Amino acid sequence: MIARRAKLPTLLAAAALALATYNHARARKALVQGSVGRTIRISGVNLRVIDKGSGLPLLLLHGNGSVAEDFAISGILDQASAKHRVLAFDRPGFGGSARPRGVLWSARRQADLFHEAALSLGIRRYLVLGHSWGAWIALEMARRHGRSVAGLVLVSGYYYPPPRLDLAIAALPALPLIGTALRHTLLPLGVRLGWQSAMRTIFQPGPISDVFSAATREIASRPSQLRSVCEETGLMLGAALLRKPSYRDIDVPTGIVAGAGDRLFDARHEAERLHAEISGSLIEIVPHSGHMAHHSDPRTVLRMLDRVANLQASSLQEGDRRDKFSPAAL
Repeated sequence: MIARRAKLPTLLAAAALALATYNHARARKALVQGSVGRTIRISGVNLRVIDKGSGLPLLLLHGNGSVAEDFAISGILDQASAKHRVLAFDRPGFGGSARPRGVLWSARRQADLFHEAALSLGIRRYLVLGHSWGAWIALEMARRHGRSVAGLVLVSGYYYPPPRLDLAIAALPALPLIGTALRHTLLPLGVRLGWQSAMRTIFQPGPISDVFSAATREIASRPSQLRSVCEETGLMLGAALLRKPSYRDIDVPTGIVAGAGDRLFDARHEAERLHAEISGSLIEIVPHSGHMAHHSDPRTVLRMLDRVANLQASSLQEGDRRDKFSPAAL
């Protein structure tokens, strides 16, 4: 009996090592299969970007747990590239982008990173479309780099998160030691087993995209990506506990889109509250859609993009007229 007890920790360690090795092999294969676009280095961070089209630049920022291909699969990338130079980024730690340790990758820090990325590509003025967590970053870009941001399209954003127990639980695997062990062993397995349930949660009442589900399942279960997911969940919880958000200072053309049936949170209420705060903002509530509103109804999102682009063009023309007839010009 004593000998059996002594062997148990060794057996558990061997099983954990085997599972971690298996998960690592699947993670490497998933990254190779999903490698499109190119990598740029910004402030010591390798960022993968898909760059397509020409015209007024449009930066696409995906949500927590997703990748740049999200916008390609939904059709947003291809259709928007008919009018814009579209740059779809993997955010730090997702897909093919790095997430250096020792850095708090808050929405503010990521806003500065993507602004710097745009400048490095010779882009001085751009639109931003952010989905979910990416919408937070888009708002911070408007707040911190308003002279460069021509307009925002915010899809399924969670702008006023309250403290929630599920956020605290979901953030636990970001902790060192035990969290690291979970991310490399059991958590990837749990993600794969629960994948179809997760797809129903984020897509329904809209139709589930089988292409998205198949393309992102392995990437989403990578230990490195799970670290990013858990860290950003923790940041959301921290924001809920530490600050009372206000967006009244956002003064760029802004369009807000939300699914009426979002199962992650009350996206309609969040959108309507934000609409009331941002002066002159536009809003569209997509019926029969969940959190992935840009998949359920990409035409509504693209229509909102056109409206925001037209607003920024009108504001530029009005500014030119004011400059032309100002006392200094006369």
